[in-house]
Amino acid sequence: MIIDQIREKAGLYYPEVQAIRHHIHANPELSFQEYNTAEFISGKLTEMGISHTTGVAGTGIVALIEGRNPGKKCVALRADMDALPIQEKNETAYCSKNDGVMHACGHDVHSSCLLGAAHILNDIKDSFEGTVKLIFQPGEEKHPGGASLMIKDGVLENPKPDAIFALHVYPHQVTGTLGFRAGQYMASADEIYITIEGKGGHAALPHQTVDTIAIAAMLITGLQQVVSRKSNPLIPSVLTFGKIAGGFATNVIPDKVEILGTFRTMDETWRYEAHKWIKDFTKNTCEAYGAKVTIEIPPGYPSLFNDPALTAKAEEWGRAYVGTENVHELDLRMAGEDFSFYTHHVPGCFFRIGTSKGGQFTAPVHNPYFDIDEEAMKTGMGMMAWCAVQELNA
Repeated sequence: MIIDQIREKAGLYYPEVQAIRHHIHANPELSFQEYNTAEFISGKLTEMGISHTTGVAGTGIVALIEGRNPGKKCVALRADMDALPIQEKNETAYCSKNDGVMHACGHDVHSSCLLGAAHILNDIKDSFEGTVKLIFQPGEEKHPGGASLMIKDGVLENPKPDAIFALHVYPHQVTGTLGFRAGQYMASADEIYITIEGKGGHAALPHQTVDTIAIAAMLITGLQQVVSRKSNPLIPSVLTFGKIAGGFATNVIPDKVEILGTFRTMDETWRYEAHKWIKDFTKNTCEAYGAKVTIEIPPGYPSLFNDPALTAKAEEWGRAYVGTENVHELDLRMAGEDFSFYTHHVPGCFFRIGTSKGGQFTAPVHNPYFDIDEEAMKTGMGMMAWCAVQELNA
């Protein structure tokens, strides 16, 4: 049976995939700077004899594995390649060699699993009809998101995928498990940039100034009402400000204050209504106190929607691959993920693989101590290959 072949090959290629992960993890590169990572992945694809194109959206790679009757159907598998600006604190043989850069979100795992899946699928390509498109994507961690740029470069054309899958590490679940959620799963993610300009002066003479610090405080507090009083309470929304920059002394009111934040929601219509409320409230508040303001909310990642029919099938395939007891339903997440761009063009399924050993949770993603139980990659590469084969043969 194909499922047994895939499981066997996942075990066979595990040492190679582990070595690949060690190399990528030790040599992390920031978003849109994945030049060496892309060259390394391209070299591995070449060794496998898999045709591919480099330089898509800068450092992206697109590869094709053609089975029997390659024009019948196409399924895409996607992995991201970029790392984060975090100083790794793990003491492993494969810890980051690049100061201040770390694979703290598991993208090294994702790329390694996709290379493992590629190896498996290339071996069994006579067992399926259609084409598997492999997408190695840059810049998931940085706006405007590598997915959006790869789509602009035609990654979803020639051939156009009928479905797309991606996995993500999940340290909150044990190795060997899978997580799925049909429908709305993750939030949109937009960045907010506000600059308030007033009239600086002595802190003892506030009446002679336009106090940008005081205005910023009122603005941050008041803007929370956009979520609490303007949104439907049934629509998850989050408005958070993560940076305030202004001033340089205890007794000086500064001329300028900068505020940076993020807005996230699960509803695309409300998303853009909220942008207008945030902009209007910001401008009106600042003008009321005599300050000038500029505000920018460049559209970021849309909300991630897992196609219900495709996800239901993938969940069933997951039960067959790892056992019913090892398949779990995921909770909604207000985090963003640029795989969402694909899901607004093609039916998609974004699932999770458990990565904690023996149920011992160690560190979350985006943490300097994040690492995985590497046995999880057997599940990851195998499940990606299994999904591709099942969807092509459906």
